[in-house]
Amino acid sequence: MKEFHTLDALLDCFEHLGAQHIYCKLLAENDNTKQQIYLGKNFDVLKLLRFGHLRTEAKGKRPNFKASVPLSWIDRDGNPAPAPGAQLILYPDYPEVRLSGFLRGCPISPNDLMQPVPKESRRFNNGRDGRVMFFAVAENDVYTYLAAAGTPIANEIHSIELPPIQPQFGMLQEIIRSKAENPLETLLSKLREVCAAGWHTSIRLNKFGVTQPYVASNGGGYTLEALFGIIPNGRSAPDFLGWELKAYSSDRITLMTPEPDSGFYGEHGVEAFLRKYGRQLEGDVIYFTGTHKVGVPSKTSGQTLQISGFDEKNRKVTDVNGGVQLFAADGELSAEWSFAGLIEHWGRKHAAAVYIPYTKSDSTPPRYQFNSPVLMGQGTEFSLFLSAMNSGHVIYDPAPKLMNASNTNSKTKARSQFRMHVRDLSRLYLKFTEVDL
Repeated sequence: MKEFHTLDALLDCFEHLGAQHIYCKLLAENDNTKQQIYLGKNFDVLKLLRFGHLRTEAKGKRPNFKASVPLSWIDRDGNPAPAPGAQLILYPDYPEVRLSGFLRGCPISPNDLMQPVPKESRRFNNGRDGRVMFFAVAENDVYTYLAAAGTPIANEIHSIELPPIQPQFGMLQEIIRSKAENPLETLLSKLREVCAAGWHTSIRLNKFGVTQPYVASNGGGYTLEALFGIIPNGRSAPDFLGWELKAYSSDRITLMTPEPDSGFYGEHGVEAFLRKYGRQLEGDVIYFTGTHKVGVPSKTSGQTLQISGFDEKNRKVTDVNGGVQLFAADGELSAEWSFAGLIEHWGRKHAAAVYIPYTKSDSTPPRYQFNSPVLMGQGTEFSLFLSAMNSGHVIYDPAPKLMNASNTNSKTKARSQFRMHVRDLSRLYLKFTEVDL
């Protein structure tokens, strides 16, 4: 594979391909096709990359989770060629994440530079050997390139000051070009502007980015997104320069809303679940509600939340087939969220989030005022989420309903919410600060 002559030329190529973030890993001798590419001890490295559906591999000596990666190598001219066998392997027993299959099926992959080093030929005791692997993350792709030891690009990377390694993101270090804006300062500047402007009439952006009035009562988040130029979408992609914006007006924050993938709910769906376990409180509507904490029967539903296959002391998943489970009073497993599904959902969420409080007016259409201070969380881990749930700080607070329940035209609304109190948010992050704007 031909070499790029300068780091700038490589980075320009990545940006031309649509890269939103560019990371590198300084490879060691044990980063090869046999031992795979070690990415880190934490599953949250997933947040930096793109990956497919997470699946459970329970057989073998080391049960694990696997997910495909839309990885392509690029040649000297910037032309990508996919490596269809690329996948991430999450080993919960260590824990650690590795990249495998990254050469398979790709005609331009650097096979000769990724072969295992015989024990008698190792020069660095499995330490860094001078090679540098780049990961350029675009909207739906990950482009990669390998700079051999001693090449101009490898030498340039080793001569510049890279950002320090962040433990939650393993061995990947982001390359920030000097001409790039400072994301945090840009975010804070925009937040100051929005807060200082006072009241904002409720709006949202349509799919074309055009501002439209929004009269429904849940417009706080939409209005904030519109002020930042963010088009609403169903994806869990970062909203603004890698930060998730979370507007809130109550004491409880919704963390994520994954639907159960097992148990009675997962097997039969939300309507059957509501008809079996729900309550008809008013009219022809059946609800399932209640605060559900681990180990405590809900006073509303009588059901109990449990976590199966998690070692709280060591903060490790001990059973890849485990998950978060909801048991009915008679002991039936009414709903379950598998670890694979939860890790996938959590991995697509944001590495950094800012929580902005707001006040809503009584006018029509509503108006919103965004306030200071804001809460900023950086670096989260799936194990922190499970620990917070195990201690009762993350609750299951569902709100699905079945409308026109007695008619043939009945309609369901699924809403499986995991929530926590604002005062407890710091439990989810490695760094959590309050910023007065």
